[in-house]
Amino acid sequence: MTEARLPAPLRRRKRAAAAKPRRSHAERTAETRAKLIAAVVESIAETGLARTTAPEIARRAGVTWGAVQHHFGGKDGMLVAVLDDSFRRFAALMASIPAESASLAERAALFVDRAWQHFSSPHYRSTYEILLHYQGRAGRKAGGDWRERMFAGWDDIWRELFADSRIPRARHFVLQHYAISVLSGLASTLMLEGAESALRPAELTLLKDTLARELAG
Repeated sequence: MTEARLPAPLRRRKRAAAAKPRRSHAERTAETRAKLIAAVVESIAETGLARTTAPEIARRAGVTWGAVQHHFGGKDGMLVAVLDDSFRRFAALMASIPAESASLAERAALFVDRAWQHFSSPHYRSTYEILLHYQGRAGRKAGGDWRERMFAGWDDIWRELFADSRIPRARHFVLQHYAISVLSGLASTLMLEGAESALRPAELTLLKDTLARELAG
């Protein structure tokens, strides 16, 4: 049947399909990887890592497990990709802080606010559970390698954000570790308390005040 003899709705759909640009292989690959990463994060947030099985990941992403193996080499590769994606999201939040125009105290406050936005998200929960998963098992090297890269990345962000702080380098490391410990501890508390939990703003304010005072030297 020629196009002219097709019903009007079919003609419109056919023309729309013809006009739609074909996605490149790289675009299709990126889309599939993003779907898989989102499926892992969603599953961990809803059911925990133990129940985030290969079939469950594939089901949520709408792909076959073969596609996971093709893109990530297996579940361990998939989990490390989720860790990388989580840290990229954290780095993007930090990049939104005006490092040059804000005062040291303002940057400390924004740092805590942006960091908590990440630490209280499903992406951090996936990071937390995946790293626990690597403890004491054959795949722990992957988790260890990632932690080293994460701390190096965190240090780069911190040094750029607080470059004008004149405190000793060793003190910077103490403050970094302290901030991570407080934020991860608060995030863990919220996980344990469940869906009805609520964080008292005073706890984050205390961290902001502490960082601002210590960074000022």
